[in-house]
Amino acid sequence: MKKIEVFYEDVSNVALDQEELEKHAEFLINNEKKELGDVSIIFCSDEYLLRINEEYLNHNYYTDIITFDYCENTVISGDLFISLERITENAGKFRTTFNKELYRVIFHGLLHLVGFKDKTDAEQEKMREKEEFYLKGTEIDKESV
Repeated sequence: MKKIEVFYEDVSNVALDQEELEKHAEFLINNEKKELGDVSIIFCSDEYLLRINEEYLNHNYYTDIITFDYCENTVISGDLFISLERITENAGKFRTTFNKELYRVIFHGLLHLVGFKDKTDAEQEKMREKEEFYLKGTEIDKESV
């Protein structure tokens, strides 16, 4: 059975409605003309994600998400490693709620898996538009800071 699983490494669990998350993730994947495979979302600390960034990508800086793509054809599979510390900090910086920032980052990772890039300014703009589009479909979008 294809699914989305959530794991925690080096952090405490967050209050997350697994069914709600799966519903929105599947909508994004299906709306982009792909099908759900196995996706793992691993919530972790800054230091945990920094080690992954250094070991696998040769980058020595903090980030909010690293996406590992295991997709085959139209079947979307991968691992999304997400720093909860970056989510918290960015929520304050961008004056949004923790949940909105969390979903934005999850959608960002899923958009990478369905084929979107964010290396150029134009790609980043398209990615932001897509993140906002999918956020608008959630109850989380109605939260206020």
